[in-house]
Amino acid sequence: MAAELLLTGVRVADLGDAVGEAAARLLADLGAETLKLEPPQGARTRTEEPVVDGHSLPYCVRNANKSALVADLATPEGRADARALVAEADIVFVSPTTADAIGLAQLRETRPGLVAVISSPFGLTGPRRDWQATGRTLLALGGAMSRSGRPGAPPLVPPEQLATATATTQAAWLAIVAHTQRTRTGLGQTIDLSHHEAVATGLDPAFGVQGSAAAGRSGKFRRGRPPADSYPIYRCADGFVRLCLLAKRQWRGMFGWLGEPAEFADPSYDSITARVAASDRLEPLIEALFADRTAAELVDEAARRGIPLAQVLSLGEALAADHFTKAGTVSRTEVAPGLTATVPVGYLAADGHLLGLRTPSPGLPTQTASAGAWAPREGPVHPVPATSGAPFAGLRVLDLGVIVFGAEAGRAFADLGAEVIKVESRSYPDGLRQTRNGEAMNASFAWGNRGKRSLGLDLRTEEGKRIFIELARRSDVVLSNFKPGTLDSLGIGFTTLAATNPGIIVLESSAFSAEGPWAQRLGYGPLVRAACGVTSLWKYAAGDTASWDGVTVFPDHVAARLGALSVAAALLARSRDGRGRHLQMAQSDVVLHQLADLALLESLRPGSASAVGNRGREVFGGVFACAGDDEWCVIDARDPAEVELLREAVAAGEQDLADAVSAWTAVRSPAEVGEELQRRGLPAAPMLRLPELLDDPQLAHRGTYTTLSHPLLEQTLPAEDAASAYERLEVPTLGPAPLAGADTESICRDLLGLDEDDLADLLDREVVFVP
Repeated sequence: MAAELLLTGVRVADLGDAVGEAAARLLADLGAETLKLEPPQGARTRTEEPVVDGHSLPYCVRNANKSALVADLATPEGRADARALVAEADIVFVSPTTADAIGLAQLRETRPGLVAVISSPFGLTGPRRDWQATGRTLLALGGAMSRSGRPGAPPLVPPEQLATATATTQAAWLAIVAHTQRTRTGLGQTIDLSHHEAVATGLDPAFGVQGSAAAGRSGKFRRGRPPADSYPIYRCADGFVRLCLLAKRQWRGMFGWLGEPAEFADPSYDSITARVAASDRLEPLIEALFADRTAAELVDEAARRGIPLAQVLSLGEALAADHFTKAGTVSRTEVAPGLTATVPVGYLAADGHLLGLRTPSPGLPTQTASAGAWAPREGPVHPVPATSGAPFAGLRVLDLGVIVFGAEAGRAFADLGAEVIKVESRSYPDGLRQTRNGEAMNASFAWGNRGKRSLGLDLRTEEGKRIFIELARRSDVVLSNFKPGTLDSLGIGFTTLAATNPGIIVLESSAFSAEGPWAQRLGYGPLVRAACGVTSLWKYAAGDTASWDGVTVFPDHVAARLGALSVAAALLARSRDGRGRHLQMAQSDVVLHQLADLALLESLRPGSASAVGNRGREVFGGVFACAGDDEWCVIDARDPAEVELLREAVAAGEQDLADAVSAWTAVRSPAEVGEELQRRGLPAAPMLRLPELLDDPQLAHRGTYTTLSHPLLEQTLPAEDAASAYERLEVPTLGPAPLAGADTESICRDLLGLDEDDLADLLDREVVFVP
């Protein structure tokens, strides 16, 4: 049985840049009819390196599941053809150049229901609107680079694919939210997508859930890189493994595995802080335990003892891993006409069917674009305005999620009008509620759970299950991020919930997919990164043993946004047929999907997807020290012409270019370097630390940040403004993040209709609880 697609009937036109192309691919994967418009000789992105057998690998990845049509925007006829086709679309991705070419502003006057996403590095306005960018310069400007690398050493640019993937996810999310709003109001809008803003707020946000080092929250400027020893990597007999000891029970499992050494028997070592302080004595014991065992033996034994451990794999090893093959995440398939490779094919399953790569990227187009190119569908493209309100107003979401993914997936809907009820356990509290000194609230929880209500409920009791099922009968969405099978084991799985509410949409996210031998592995972001090849890419050089991804939170934020995108698509599908959906998504599959261009290269040229450090993959690139204490910049040159511009800018003469650039930047501030080279059209950027994002002139111009207050926190917090990229968006006034069980009584009375005696009985028996 073929997969039933979620966005059937939605029309997407693609005239975008690389990010727009990739975002259109995400919607195509979900079922949107997606038409790519190209000049007769093909889009410029068809020549983007690396090219194998005449096929640009990035183009192949970004344009699967699309059809290509000819529209020569250099001619009046071609522009007219493009306008005619776009006029019948629901969503169009464009660059500033293609937007002007098709007369987007005038087109939207005659087609007010059209949603247009204009994708560019910095947005259409502001002091950096004309700046050039690469993924690496965006990582420098977005704050991620400042805390990546060895303490005392130069900063390390994270793998640049993370920047592009983050901007892509944000572009697709903005488009689907605006389209959802259009189904309510009949009005589309123009979205001004800034890749810089997307990376700053979406990859590992400075002012978001667990998304910053202490510097980001305190406002203090950290010089140098923070310690990255929370998730240590150890050598074993056949490679390396990564260990995550976070909870007390996990340390107790490790303590037993070590043979219960007396020097670590004191309960004080249940604390991470105490273990870090004693690392000079503890680390040698773990190293000796692991040294003569294989990674597979260690991972199996760790799982038996309840200890989170994963093998550190290269991307090539991950692609060949038995788990991803059996799960269907990776498959050998045609990626372009005549080109076959082993690649990640999808990250989302709907009702048990993987949604992803169905058709290869198209060959050179021959058919001319026209309004008649779209497949027929019933009903008008742009309905008459009906209602107003936030995009998800009237939606009720039951949020079982925990830690970063859980907080962010639910927040995506709360920020945009949904009633989100966070269902919490007293026995197994959300780890995000932990505080250093027993405070009632922390900034991370306040950021991620603003606008939500909290129900304290014991799902281990039969009555607790009945209450949840009754709430689900009155709700639209259930969100969770536990190991596969957890909801079923609790008696609240999709089949049970759908029996009383056929329209319910359930998203289950896990570290590893439900099919395959790793399904029941304990999963944290650092372990997912290790198992999927990200950790191996996050090095100063391919031959290094040390990796430096320990501080950055990835893929939690990006995966949560993709989860929200998938739920929004399922809601649109439900509006057509009334049916709910069971969605399953693994963070490991998300990671591989976001590394798909490197994975394709690795499949065709084994061994090529290795760490490149600060050199990057451009013709010339590097991280250079600037005047001041721990001040740095990133400079890239993407082609020989830009290399010559750079040589001229730094007066290199016959000198080695890297040496000349180093001498030139050493006497200039990072901001001066960026301004001077950008005036010449070169992608260069200063490294910004987390607090500096608040004063960044481009982000300030766009209104990227607003403020967030909480009665239990002494200071107001900077926070992402969810509406900054939209032309128009009604957003609710959000209440503060709740204490656990703060809304239990009102939910039981108002939603479940319980009287005071029944409520008192449930409270007495601790089926439900209040603060």
